[in-house]
Amino acid sequence: MATEKKKPESFGKRNALLDIEFEAQRKWEDERLFQVDAPQADSTEDEQEKYFATFPYPYMNGCLHLGHTFCISKAEFAVGYQRLKGKKCLFPFGFHCTGMPIPACADKLKREMDEYGYPPNFQTAADEASTGTESQPADDVVEPQYTEEPKKYVKKPKSKVQAKSGVCKFQWEIMRSLGLSDEEIKKFVDAKHWLRYFPPVAKSDLKSMGIKVDWRRSFITTDENPYYDTFVKWHFLRLKDRGKLEYGDRYTIYSPRDGQPCMDHDRASGEGVDGQEYTLIKMKVQEPLPEKLAFAGQKPVFLVAATLRPETMYGQTNCWMHPNIKYVAFENADGEIFVSTHRAGRNMAYQKILSREAAEFGKLDILAEIEGKDLLGVKLSAPRTKYGTVYTLPMMTIKENKGTGVVTSVPSDSPDDYAALRDLKRKEGLRQKFGITEEMVDFEPIPIIDIPGFGELAAKTACEMFKVNSQNDTKQLAEAKEKTYQKGFYEGVMVTGECKGMKVQDAKEILKKSLVKENQALVYYEPERLVVSRSGEECVVAKCDQWVLQYGDEQWKQQARDVLAQLETYSEETRHNFVKTLDWLHDHACARIYGMGTRLPWDETAIIESLSDSTIYMAYYTVAHFLQSVVDGSKPGLGDIRPEQMTPEVWDHIFYEDKPAPQDCTIPVDTLQKMRNEFRYFYPLDLRVSGKDLVPNHLTYFMYNHGAIWPEQPDRWPKSVRANGHLLLNSEKMAKSTGNFLTLHEAVERFSADGMRFALADAGDGIEDANFVEETADNGILRLHAQIEWTKEVLANINSLRTGAADLFMDQVFETAINNSIQLTDESYRKMLYREALKYGFFELQSARDQYRDMAAASGDKGMHRDLILRFIEVQCLLLAPFCPHVCEHIWELLGKEGSIMHARWPVAGQIDDLKLAETQYLQSVLHDFRTRIEGAISTKAKKDKSGHVAGMKYTIGATIYISNEYLPWQQDILKYLKEVYTEGNGKFPENKTMYGQLTNIDGMSKYAKKVMPFVEYMKDQTAKHGVSALNLSTEFDEEKLLAMNMPYLKKALEVEEVHVLPSSQADGKVQDNCYPGQPFSSFAIEEKPHVVVTFVSRQSTGADTKPLSLPLFNGDTIMAVSRRIIKQDSSLSQYAQHITLWKSSDSTAAAGTEQPDGAQTAVPSKGVFSIDDSSNTALCQETLSDGNLGEAIPIGTRMFYST
Repeated sequence: MATEKKKPESFGKRNALLDIEFEAQRKWEDERLFQVDAPQADSTEDEQEKYFATFPYPYMNGCLHLGHTFCISKAEFAVGYQRLKGKKCLFPFGFHCTGMPIPACADKLKREMDEYGYPPNFQTAADEASTGTESQPADDVVEPQYTEEPKKYVKKPKSKVQAKSGVCKFQWEIMRSLGLSDEEIKKFVDAKHWLRYFPPVAKSDLKSMGIKVDWRRSFITTDENPYYDTFVKWHFLRLKDRGKLEYGDRYTIYSPRDGQPCMDHDRASGEGVDGQEYTLIKMKVQEPLPEKLAFAGQKPVFLVAATLRPETMYGQTNCWMHPNIKYVAFENADGEIFVSTHRAGRNMAYQKILSREAAEFGKLDILAEIEGKDLLGVKLSAPRTKYGTVYTLPMMTIKENKGTGVVTSVPSDSPDDYAALRDLKRKEGLRQKFGITEEMVDFEPIPIIDIPGFGELAAKTACEMFKVNSQNDTKQLAEAKEKTYQKGFYEGVMVTGECKGMKVQDAKEILKKSLVKENQALVYYEPERLVVSRSGEECVVAKCDQWVLQYGDEQWKQQARDVLAQLETYSEETRHNFVKTLDWLHDHACARIYGMGTRLPWDETAIIESLSDSTIYMAYYTVAHFLQSVVDGSKPGLGDIRPEQMTPEVWDHIFYEDKPAPQDCTIPVDTLQKMRNEFRYFYPLDLRVSGKDLVPNHLTYFMYNHGAIWPEQPDRWPKSVRANGHLLLNSEKMAKSTGNFLTLHEAVERFSADGMRFALADAGDGIEDANFVEETADNGILRLHAQIEWTKEVLANINSLRTGAADLFMDQVFETAINNSIQLTDESYRKMLYREALKYGFFELQSARDQYRDMAAASGDKGMHRDLILRFIEVQCLLLAPFCPHVCEHIWELLGKEGSIMHARWPVAGQIDDLKLAETQYLQSVLHDFRTRIEGAISTKAKKDKSGHVAGMKYTIGATIYISNEYLPWQQDILKYLKEVYTEGNGKFPENKTMYGQLTNIDGMSKYAKKVMPFVEYMKDQTAKHGVSALNLSTEFDEEKLLAMNMPYLKKALEVEEVHVLPSSQADGKVQDNCYPGQPFSSFAIEEKPHVVVTFVSRQSTGADTKPLSLPLFNGDTIMAVSRRIIKQDSSLSQYAQHITLWKSSDSTAAAGTEQPDGAQTAVPSKGVFSIDDSSNTALCQETLSDGNLGEAIPIGTRMFYST
């Protein structure tokens, strides 16, 4: 179900970010900050480290969506980080147009005009939708309307068909949803128009997110770009020269409608699906032929069964057919009649089984259609079985969309066959229903394979083992098959036939070849599962002459493994997937006759397909700006070079250091040298980001081809590949048909670029699917805006902050937190763990700032230190810049820094005081534990409170913190043991069962047996969080002294009046058992204090979803105390704790629900103190005067306002 899209809580804040982004992007473009050129060879600048990152150029049959953006962000964040590390970063971006998708869409438009007129009238489709007729969503594009300025985005109303059906059925409707007029859509009938229209749209969208791309190097593919065309031709000439291509008969997924192979990116569905090889067993129908087959005359008739287990044919006892499936009869190339499903016959027609004549390729002449029930009980001669005659029997589980619909039965090996045959033997009524006699089922299973643990009749044994009573026990049968098939294939031994004594896995291929040689079987292929081409037709497997890249060649495969060996994959799962792909990958059809692309230089009838012209184009980026100045190559670039000048020999000269320029080359030597220098400096590729779905194809081909083109130059092979999972939107799959879908353009409009980028960084980093949460993007807007406003206010009052030595405890804690954040964030960025980088570089650093601010507020007149606050702002700006560059650029300017933040360098981390970190973690642990426990207690009391008061109306009046300087003796024994086994286990603990057994054998431990494992689990958890130091017998610091030194902060943070620190020895046994060094135990008293409930409303929020806050006011409350209470309910305000202004209604008697204009509100004095008027049960506020006395009591009423 589609998730309802929530509006940002504050459009004002979002719009402010959009304005900032507009200015930052204009500045970057004016200064050409992302245009990067290679330095002159051997110059000082040439020593600067480079970083070259790419994203697979997206296909230009639509607009970029959030899934694209998520993957792009991985490269974008990496480039932002590497710039800060001082590297010369190149991030180019191209646009892919090769292949079938664009021509298929153009053809759809033409067909729709032919069928429905111009402009098309889809009323029939609308009527179908209104009557519930289901229509399939198109697989291409459903995107927003674009205007010149992104901020003027307009969502057009849905068309009539869309409104009724919810999705677009027709390509024309899809184009209308883009905001295009019918007259404009008509142009898209020309496939080339797509190449002119969508690349500029994609570029505009990408620029709106602040991407760091050198747009001079952008290009489109296909022969429409004459420069790229020469590059691809050179690439394939060199592959051919090196024996990587071959022409001949190959099985491949094929689109009959398109008349050519259908590779992964030419498919509407079924990407990654390959052909499955079967052995087609010929089961001869014995004479006299049944009535339905009498048309065959003297020609032999065969029921053909597709099997994956040819070695089991010795065990055939019958043949299965589905009574209700319609079978077809057709003639093969040898004049024999075959019977199978129509789908299987169609596949055979494209595999030269029915005719070997090219003119007959794909032709299926159906001689008869026969229902399966009419062929039951037919006598057959089955190859290799000892039974001279077997019969066709009914099986209801046969599927028409897999295999031939005819199934051989081997009940000794197959639990399904055994159960079904047993049912027919036992159930006379079942036999009578289908006209089957007892004679037809009077066959015993034939032993053919001996399987350890199952014997020679594995199916019978398994059915008994898993209590299979009938063929309808599908769950038990699935378990039986899983156990017998795998074990049988790898451990089974043949007990009959020519391969007797051989392992099954060795016999399989031998017996298959023997059956084929004796004309008892054929090789047959079909798609592993459904494949639909972009033209909308179900594909087949065809055997046809074609050019293939020989990825199955062992020498080339090993070369690809060598490339992988030096490749950083950031994930063992990604590496494992590459290894698996290399194991199974075989020849790949690389050309076809229809579509868009580059033609093979030696065969102009063949067009190179989209997965084959896109494997080394990263090298083209290095020189693209010298060749072309516009994406389609219609205008020359910096080198003023004509396409015909880029001969294969010139490309050799650019990419190979030992290849001289050809003597007839007319390109100036200086230009050639610059191009060679660009390639020399920037290549190899440092980072390739991509979705995990490209590992089995594009990314693996990418490795093969780099190895083939630069076989003796491993220094030109790619350095790293970062594969990510798919992107969910609000924990649901993104789908246009459900409405749970966002384009890049929409995301920037709704959340701002930095708000979107913030949520993308938080979405996830593993190969598993990530999750873009709209609420995170909304919160990102609020947090980023808050950071800007807080920075402005701090800088406006910077001279009021403390100066001099920054040597207070809170200063040292804050400085160490900043340094630690720099180090942890650096490590996370380096590993491309962006959620971790956001955690350390933003959330935890913000928390450190908040803690410092609170400690300073509790310290009296000491306050925050000027230099530390300025360092925090600068460090926060730099750590966040790769994620949110626009906001950070703005703050950089507020700081008065020269130049753009894009020229800045990563901050240097100072000394990290581990003791201070430990002390800080201890204080935060105390606070967290206290808050967690007291919230639970308050919640429990609130449930018993019949007055309906909210939990926040309970007020803590005192707390006691118990501390322990040492563990109890039995706990010390456990710690010593845990430290020993953890060290011996290289950072791993033994299993709990093992530890419990060893621990309880320690002298005196048995009486603590019930406490042992809870304590062990606690210490394991602490070790996971803090390392082996958690197992020390004492802390590195004095807990009592630390708590005493920070008592004002603790009281303020916990909102308690008194905090007592006592040794655990003064507490009861329960406290002593749960109080350890570094882990204090807190207790508290709760009392309901006099209060009034006041409704607080934000003066700044314009979002419709913003809700008023109902909070208590207590006697003695200060503005700061009330502010903290508001912040607990509205966490986005955490940066404003010292800067929240409270306002009262001028009319203190106004009802809580009464709307009042801003002018009818008066600011409450910043030094105000609240009290309760018992007589009226209302709040009063008195200002604290300069002499310390309280001023006149001002009535507050029951409604207040707040602002930052």
